[in-house]
Amino acid sequence: MPALLYLLAACNLVIGSGAFGLTGILAPMAASLGSSVATTGQSMTVYALANAILAPAVMLRTAHWSRRACLQLALALFAAGQLLCALATSLEWLLAGRVLMGAGAVLTPVAAGLAVALVPAAQRGRALSLTFLGMSLSYVIGLPLTAWAGTAWGWRVPVLALAALALLMLVLVSLWVPRQLAGGGSGFGDLRPLLARPVVRRTLALTLLYFTAIFAVFSYIGPVLQALNPMNAGALSTTLMVFGLAGVAGTVSGGWAADRFGPLPTLRLQLAGLAAMMALVPVTQGLPQAMVAVFVVWGVCGFGMMAPQQIRLATESPAHAPLLISLNASMLYFGTALGAAVGGIGSAWIGLRELAWLALPFALAGGLALLTSPSTETRHERPDPTG
Repeated sequence: MPALLYLLAACNLVIGSGAFGLTGILAPMAASLGSSVATTGQSMTVYALANAILAPAVMLRTAHWSRRACLQLALALFAAGQLLCALATSLEWLLAGRVLMGAGAVLTPVAAGLAVALVPAAQRGRALSLTFLGMSLSYVIGLPLTAWAGTAWGWRVPVLALAALALLMLVLVSLWVPRQLAGGGSGFGDLRPLLARPVVRRTLALTLLYFTAIFAVFSYIGPVLQALNPMNAGALSTTLMVFGLAGVAGTVSGGWAADRFGPLPTLRLQLAGLAAMMALVPVTQGLPQAMVAVFVVWGVCGFGMMAPQQIRLATESPAHAPLLISLNASMLYFGTALGAAVGGIGSAWIGLRELAWLALPFALAGGLALLTSPSTETRHERPDPTG
């Protein structure tokens, strides 16, 4: 694998840690800003929506920039957003910073497009999984470190540190990414013909559905685990870390399996495993070891679907891979927001223990998109009429 992919993985580690690290320091942040925890928690929703809407817009507006320039802009926006959050004296300024961060997270699809361009077609899965490994590691490294530093030294310290790390990534990108790497070449005129392709619509629909299913539960994962098997803070932290490690394993294995067996067979197995685990979650009440095992398989399958999904899009139109992966990220964040809403309603309706059963139909609906996909969908690259 090209060495540049490791730098892109490090960039994604910083992006993921900044994006999701606030969840561990919401209480002191809310107290400092004079807001409630629930209201301050909407910073996650604002980030998700900003990323879903602004990242593709930034991608389209910078279509003919060099990839280094796109990465530089993304890191500058993200660092500025982190700094604004760290210096915020009100909830409004915090949310403004989260909007900038959401726009700066366009780095992730730009990095994915660059990963696709740097390797042969047969290695795309491994290249994408390596690039996104940083995002998976943010759950294992970034979140607990942010929570620990925020508890020890105040919530502004880890947020400032992440702003500094984003600036460091900006310097490294400026030094190591070749200036001559061209952009993705995707303007607004390319969008409609791309969305007219059935494979693109099916892929984006699957991402929306399975992320809705996952985050209907994961948005409330702490209370769900406690409802199934009450545990102390140390056991809960350990369980969440094990889940994060399963996600890392899924990210790596998903890319390998997609290269070895093809994206569609890999996705069908992963989605079947995810749906089966959702069906099993409620029956693990009173069985803590079984619960952990179920969520480990859940993590491997759920995180593992990212690379095969992106390979489907990149193979459909390699020239427009950054734009398509950005649209896929938009579906990811829309699914995250929708899943949180579904989970919030469902937890009041059927309770936390059975919440996974409410999420299951969304995973099954995603399965329909896979069952209707022809087995030859990504076996070879087709001519690109929009290129």
